[in-house]
Amino acid sequence: MTSKRSISDSDSEAIIKILKDRFNKAHERFPGLDWALIQKKLEQNPGKLWSIIQMERTGGEPDLLDYDKDTNQLTFCDFSRESPKDRRSLCYDQKALESRKKFKPKDSAMGVALNMEVELMTEAQYRKLQRIDNFDTKTSSWLQTPEEIRELGGAIFGDFRYGRVFIYHNGVESYYAARGFRAMLKI
Repeated sequence: MTSKRSISDSDSEAIIKILKDRFNKAHERFPGLDWALIQKKLEQNPGKLWSIIQMERTGGEPDLLDYDKDTNQLTFCDFSRESPKDRRSLCYDQKALESRKKFKPKDSAMGVALNMEVELMTEAQYRKLQRIDNFDTKTSSWLQTPEEIRELGGAIFGDFRYGRVFIYHNGVESYYAARGFRAMLKI
């Protein structure tokens, strides 16, 4: 997906500085990876940088989750301790939002992700994030849901309780003040 959004030079510089600081604090996760490569990829992809700014503005605290040396692909995701504050109280997708007759949430996780030009984290990515530290100890996050579960009216979400990661299911129309979603972006 190519973004048609534009960002100012000052916004671009500010988010690159934030990402560099985060990378430097956790560089041991990526031995041999040089910040210059990351910055170059970010600067070459202003649409992706716009999406990372949206992740930051909505409370996600984006940081590098993975680097695939073979494909030279970076994966950024939300590292906020709890599900991003400005992306909570959302049902799963547009179809679920439209099906609610009363007490509709303001939007859906998939709808907000589409507007931000990001994706919801997969279960595998969520588990990888949880190996770094404990996230969602008071909240939960919608995750990309396999189609066969979605077709049956369900969606999956994850959290961290009792010293372990849990992946649960819920009806797609449900929404809670403590459930949001974690964005994921590949560059």
